[in-house]
Amino acid sequence: MKAIVPASVLLLLLLPGGQALADDDLYKTKNCFACHRVDRNHLGPSFRAIAARYVEDKEAEGKLATKVREGSVGVWGQVPMPAQPQVTEAEALTLSRWILQQR
Repeated sequence: MKAIVPASVLLLLLLPGGQALADDDLYKTKNCFACHRVDRNHLGPSFRAIAARYVEDKEAEGKLATKVREGSVGVWGQVPMPAQPQVTEAEALTLSRWILQQR
């Protein structure tokens, strides 16, 4: 049986901004929003601050993806970022790419 995908969904996927829209939804569904905001600190640093910190780091995507899945402490102070094992490696990489675009 073939899946029927609405034309509006296909159009969003084909538009240049379609990936950004998907990533915006992803960060909201993976617990990121519990502690982070795009443009202001909350319990954790803002996504813009994270992107600014890693702007010169060529390995930032992988580092951030690992921090998402395994957690981290000490980079932004002593408040730990808990591990998010429910986030797949592919999702973590997508999230890290999205975060780095927020500067």
